[in-house]
Amino acid sequence: MKYTGVVLVMLAAICWGISGVIADILMSNGWSPIVISFYRGAIGLLFFSVWLLLRFKENWIVSTRLYIWSVLAGVGVAGNFTFYFLSIQASSVAVAATLMYTAPVFVLIISFLLRLERSTWFKWGSIAGVLLGIILLTGAYNTDSISVSFLGTATGLAAALSYALFIFGFKKASEIGKLPFILTIAFLSFCIVLFLFADKKEAASVLTSHDIGWFLLLGIMGAGISFILYVFGIRTTTAATASMVAMIEPVTASLFGVLLLGDHLTIIQVLGMMVILTTITVLSVKKST
Repeated sequence: MKYTGVVLVMLAAICWGISGVIADILMSNGWSPIVISFYRGAIGLLFFSVWLLLRFKENWIVSTRLYIWSVLAGVGVAGNFTFYFLSIQASSVAVAATLMYTAPVFVLIISFLLRLERSTWFKWGSIAGVLLGIILLTGAYNTDSISVSFLGTATGLAAALSYALFIFGFKKASEIGKLPFILTIAFLSFCIVLFLFADKKEAASVLTSHDIGWFLLLGIMGAGISFILYVFGIRTTTAATASMVAMIEPVTASLFGVLLLGDHLTIIQVLGMMVILTTITVLSVKKST
């Protein structure tokens, strides 16, 4: 089906939006961003490892390029998760979200430089529409109500660059190898990187805490299910399109924030959601035709 790739990426982004709300709950309970990110990836790794072992002979492949792209994808995911949470701590959700969702700009520029896509006014207009919606949704236009710091800005942009890295990593790896192998290698490298920086005592205390259920749900939704959908989806769409369609994530996070956390949306925020959804819909239809 011509819409399959876009729909799968969209479903993955919805899972990420839900996991963002869960992570917010865990951070409110005092857990550090690195430990939250580590468990999100570690639980996902368990899913992918079991999947790989069940069909090991079918999925095993020896390829240096596959290993390199899979590892780069894992490092990109680790950076994206961690820098995003650090940006929230250093500034605010509005600033962090707005900066991280500049990722489509980086992806599109890299695609142009590598001659993977042609530069068109429609693509730049789609990016502008998404960014406008993000600014309205997060309230980043109101400089009096947001907190901006150098660390918050730097980590927010680092999250965006990490986002671009894992998009290209998974895109290139999926052209060479099978999904279970790619995800296992990627998330193994993810866990190794974050384990080096995580507080070991805090990480161990998660296993006996009352929040273990939230951590399990975060790993299942935010890694196990979402990345299977994402890598399947990105096989049949371009990196730039995938990065823009995935911007439905903040819309999902906002809606679940209303349902689970009792947040309230203003008229401007609802307008921002409509701008994002309209842009993604037009982009999806245009891409499929």
